Amino acid sequence: MNIRFLTIAEHEVDDAYHWFEGRTEGEGLRFLDDLDHGLRLITNFPLAAFEIEPEIRRRLLSRFPYAIIYSIDNQTIVVIAIAHTHREPRYWIDRL
Repeated sequence: MNIRFLTIAEHEVDDAYHWFEGRTEGEGLRFLDDLDHGLRLITNFPLAAFEIEPEIRRRLLSRFPYAIIYSIDNQTIVVIAIAHTHREPRYWIDRL
């Protein structure tokens, strides 16, 4: 399966990376590794993550308080948001 990020989701990755890297050197890379691990799980098992809306799924990262919000369009995983789990829930809903 292919993965495509909405532009705003790419910005969320960049923002989180810079925030973590600014706190502790190397922490931004650990965030990206955790994100990559989550994306690999989604690629291998796209329907395994919890469905939070019809056809919208959420995969939690294992080490960071973030979730990958995504949908599946044919053979493409569309990443809608990289959402902080302790902030405003469902802020991304208007991106659908």
